[in-house]
Amino acid sequence: DRVRFYAFGRVFSGTVRTGQKVRIMGPPNYQIGKKNDLFVKNIKRTVIMMGRYVESVEDIPAGNTVGLVSVDQYLLKSGTITTSENAHCFRVMKFSVSPVVRVAVQCKYPSDLPKLVEGLKHLSKSDSMVQTTVEESGEHIIAGAGELHLEICLKDLREKYCGGIELKTSDPVVSYRETVTEVSNQICLSKSPNKHNRLYVNAEPLKSGLSEDIDNGKVTEKDDVKSRARYLAETYEWDVNDARKIWCFGPENTGPNILTDVSKFIPYLYEIKDSV
Repeated sequence: DRVRFYAFGRVFSGTVRTGQKVRIMGPPNYQIGKKNDLFVKNIKRTVIMMGRYVESVEDIPAGNTVGLVSVDQYLLKSGTITTSENAHCFRVMKFSVSPVVRVAVQCKYPSDLPKLVEGLKHLSKSDSMVQTTVEESGEHIIAGAGELHLEICLKDLREKYCGGIELKTSDPVVSYRETVTEVSNQICLSKSPNKHNRLYVNAEPLKSGLSEDIDNGKVTEKDDVKSRARYLAETYEWDVNDARKIWCFGPENTGPNILTDVSKFIPYLYEIKDSV
């Protein structure tokens, strides 16, 4: 079956066996003690992958690489497989490059759309680097590390995962990225649709080391507000009151960008937070 995958990884502790019941934990949403992104399933087969050959074995001890059959449908790109109920997920891999080159892809005939959607899911699973998204306009976007990477991805999508359907692709586009290097020399104004609220915003770079702390999970949106404010004040010389009024992190509530309310004596401002 071309759309099934071996789950390939390393055994860090114990022994993995054919028929063993395991807990499959996905890193994006799993939290210890909860059932989000948690599946309890049996391993149908354990294999050793040697180049182009695959050998089935009964079990594989710690220290060796292993291929597992039947668990691929419960994993997207990576995950942690264990028999312990107290185990934590391994951290998601980080790459030295980012998928910044994007192409839009669509099928030539609308009747092939279900095949394209399924194919994109399989492509995303097969490559740890590639990202597939759907824009608000309905366009399907594939993002890769470069034009050659995208060319390989599109070839696999067309020939392996979509059954040879005809696809139309746009020209590669590099995502525009920018950063803040100094305090902005102007204040930007934004009005709400009803014109009753005005937000004045300026930008300034974070202190050296804070971005790394956010990426490493030392400073997160879920932290206790007072503890986080104390840490920012002691380590990065933030004003405690400003540190207690952090609205959000970004992008996607986890990135190393911070939106902070530094206004003074403005009543009811917090009530519009969810609308900003």
